[in-house]
Amino acid sequence: MPFDIDMLKTHYATFAERVDKAKAKLGRPLTLSEKILYAHLHEDSPLENYQRGKDYVFFAPDRVAMQDATAQMALLQFMMAGKDKVAVPSTVHCDHLIQAKVGADKDLDVANDINSEVYDFLASVSNKYGIGFWKAGAGIIHQVVLENYAFPGGMMIGTDSHTVNAGGLGMVAIGVGGADAVDVMAGMAWELKMPKLIGVKLTGKLNGWSSPKDVILKVAGIVSAKGGTGAIVEYFGDGAIGMSCTGKGTICNMGAEIGATTSTFGYDESMGRYLRATDRSEVADMCDQITDYLTGDAECYADPAQYFDQVIEIDLNTLEPLLNGPFTPDLMTPVSEMAAKAEAEGWPTELEYCLIGSCTNSSYEDISRAASVAKQAIEKGITPKSQLTITPGSELVRYTIERDGLIDTLEGMGAMVFANACGPCIGQWARFADPMTAPKNSIVHSFNRNFSKRADGSPNTHAFVASPELVTALAISGKLGFNPLTDTLTNDKGEEVMLDPPVGDELPQKGFDVEDPGYDAPAEDGSSVEVKVNPESNRLQLLTPFTPMTLDEVTDMRILIKTKGKCTTDHISMAGPWLKYRGHLENISNNCFIGAINGFNDQANNVINYVTNEYHPVPDSARAYQKAGIGTIVFGEDNYGEGSSREHAAMEPRFLGVKAVMVKSFARIHETNLKKQGMLGLTFVDPADYDKIRQDDQVSIPDFMEMAPGKNLTIVLTHADGTSDTFEAAHTYNQAQIDWVRAGSALNKIREEAGVA
Repeated sequence: MPFDIDMLKTHYATFAERVDKAKAKLGRPLTLSEKILYAHLHEDSPLENYQRGKDYVFFAPDRVAMQDATAQMALLQFMMAGKDKVAVPSTVHCDHLIQAKVGADKDLDVANDINSEVYDFLASVSNKYGIGFWKAGAGIIHQVVLENYAFPGGMMIGTDSHTVNAGGLGMVAIGVGGADAVDVMAGMAWELKMPKLIGVKLTGKLNGWSSPKDVILKVAGIVSAKGGTGAIVEYFGDGAIGMSCTGKGTICNMGAEIGATTSTFGYDESMGRYLRATDRSEVADMCDQITDYLTGDAECYADPAQYFDQVIEIDLNTLEPLLNGPFTPDLMTPVSEMAAKAEAEGWPTELEYCLIGSCTNSSYEDISRAASVAKQAIEKGITPKSQLTITPGSELVRYTIERDGLIDTLEGMGAMVFANACGPCIGQWARFADPMTAPKNSIVHSFNRNFSKRADGSPNTHAFVASPELVTALAISGKLGFNPLTDTLTNDKGEEVMLDPPVGDELPQKGFDVEDPGYDAPAEDGSSVEVKVNPESNRLQLLTPFTPMTLDEVTDMRILIKTKGKCTTDHISMAGPWLKYRGHLENISNNCFIGAINGFNDQANNVINYVTNEYHPVPDSARAYQKAGIGTIVFGEDNYGEGSSREHAAMEPRFLGVKAVMVKSFARIHETNLKKQGMLGLTFVDPADYDKIRQDDQVSIPDFMEMAPGKNLTIVLTHADGTSDTFEAAHTYNQAQIDWVRAGSALNKIREEAGVA
């Protein structure tokens, strides 16, 4: 029986009625995104025509999902909320803390050993509060969610930016910070600015070496890494219908790389097939009864320009395989042009490693297509020139591909199989003893992110993103510029041979199978369950509520750092080895901004402190100001905080005394995370004002106490030479969010309303 079947029955029994009411109120056809959004309005937001990109709206998501790295802080916060049990179905997935090093079994054993106290905490807190718990080795959160929990027409939030993967099963699934998850688990409304809508019409059919991965790589190249900010991307057309469910998941997953709120597809036969293949026939039957309600209205797709804010059309018949990168997921290069471009740009073309899997591309179909390429290498006598690694997305997939001989095929060409976990995709990869001194090199992977230092910690690694089948071909050739559509390879007999286009199965012909999926159900009554937190632990630490900011604290602030260029959440709070401190705010704050570039000296983790008059690492400087009772402010440029949804990138500066972050523009999730922690997230009205900020300035916000929705604040720069500059700072805080600031954080407000001291 599917998980949470009673919730699902209620959902489908009332969904059509909710959509009909919304259509009647708005007086027009609705896109799928709108149907789901309006069907999930919270009672605090009455049914009305909300303006996209302007109105903040309260929603009631159906469920919450958390991965182990972010779940620690989310659940530490939930423990402070004064609740006995989560209000909606929720799950925890242990996938981030397993380092890829020598192979699946040994790596998992090591992870269970060194992370035992974290896993024990997550298991016990889940057991106490009614949360489903997926053990280490069960799989990556997004693949497990797709296999077990995602459902057409639903809305979920997750404490990971790639929660959007569930759009492959027709959901509106959105990545959030842990504080947002706490709101929903505590039974509160969840707030979001009504998203804009980007429609992507897919025509034709994928063929040859082209894959669903190439669709999202193409979209990223068209709209850029921030072009989807504040929008839901909705895919439609014959090309969408003809694509597999897991292929749709791949496209939605990587929509996070264009800043999209989420992405989604309408319910179709491929989703029905996937639901039935994953033992959810009952859900498919309910969907089949209301199919017209689980996709956009025909009028919207017939005339998309009238119903979407932006429309993109892609002909799958002519879509060429792509490689995006390095260092950004939107730098798109057709495979036919890569050899010349790599030479012109000076990118290393020798490939030591090629990697496939992760939450983006670890389905049965992905692995079967990659295996079909590997099989050719074996049969045609080609010795691969690069090391290929495989990261299965779940134990369900791993067990099934092992049963069907696909792992044997991949290992037959020398591939290494890592544990069912995030691994290299999030920097959990023991590739170099000292990543900072590693040589200039290139890797190709089928993951989603390729920021500097993302996979192996080295700034010298040029990472390119491609489909699993193309990555496998490149591993065989050993060359970045290899084009399997036209280029030959020399086999071990000296013969020139070509690789045939990949083939694979959408779903396993014998069905999925697994012995132990890795799931632990929570206790029916968790009141007697003890949550395990050792007070002496250096990995877990109970939280103390933040105190509200005062006018004095935002007067004569010092600049902690003026970040230059790209400043992602990886720059603000690195992953990799720092993941082990995700449940200990004090310890993980030692990585705060250590990857960001200081705009005053173009160096990382080296800033001047005007208490000591010396240069320090950023966290040390913050603590020196904090000890002296001086508030600090951070400045940044465009799309500040893009990347992972980790709230640590907001909590760490807050913990270290940062009162405000002012930038040219924010990534959506990070701006919300700052608000949740009771900080000021401000933007320049005139981006040129960024250049007025000097290293030795003192910064004040004199009208802080008069902060109000829609009213700009004033920034006063007092320069060391006695001169000053004054300019306006915009913000998007509504009254409820201003109340969070006044209370010290959103969690403090929840505690206040729950009567928790």
